Amino acid sequence: MTTKTHHRHYGLLNLLGYGLSKFGHEFVKNFGHSSKQSFYNSFVDQGIVETSGSIKSRQDMFDPFFDNGRRGLWQKGNTYIHRKKRIDLLFGELGVSEFSNITKLYMNGIIGKHGNISASPVLKSKFKQLQLTGVEAELYFIENYQLIGDFRSGTLDDARLFGDGYDFQVKIPSKYYLAEIKGVREKAGSVRMTEKEYEKAKEYQFDYALVVISNLEESPKITAIFNPAEKINFQRNVTSQVQVSYHSSQSKW
Repeated sequence: MTTKTHHRHYGLLNLLGYGLSKFGHEFVKNFGHSSKQSFYNSFVDQGIVETSGSIKSRQDMFDPFFDNGRRGLWQKGNTYIHRKKRIDLLFGELGVSEFSNITKLYMNGIIGKHGNISASPVLKSKFKQLQLTGVEAELYFIENYQLIGDFRSGTLDDARLFGDGYDFQVKIPSKYYLAEIKGVREKAGSVRMTEKEYEKAKEYQFDYALVVISNLEESPKITAIFNPAEKINFQRNVTSQVQVSYHSSQSKW
């Protein structure tokens, strides 16, 4: 039995599908093509996809979420809405030209075709976030955390900036939980906890949940493991890391 794996250019295909659904022919023109078929074929010629249908099917995933006159994969309901919301969060305010540049920036990492792409430092930082599975998983959790039974009536507090061993606090009428979110692109895979996350899990036990968002490539699934330090067999792994910093001389400011 063959295990299905996600497309090696998953991120780029999502940008292409989003751009085609949202901007239509204007998106195609920004890549120097006069027709969609020519646009599709260019990605086959560059070895990014095997068939032009791969690009078209990715647009079909996004079409139901845009008022563009296309139904796409409407029968899938909101199965793929997390992909749109993630791109919306990072680049939803961009016009077709800037969004096309972000897509070309992604392509540069694959085939290096487009040379120096015009993008602000903030957009380049957002572009790096697009490549992180964890960010996609966190966004999915924010939208769907109440699917977890113990969190059903809870309110969410974002703690990601604190770096204190958990991503979110979920407050319910009688108590609160801490939740650490991990993303797995496929249906199976390993997750890693930092020492701080692991110690916090041991401290809070059943009030701490490791929430794994798996199968992000297709239809995401939420699995919450309470007291994960006891319930999951983690192997301790120690690595050394050099941290470089720069200090000024004593100055009067």
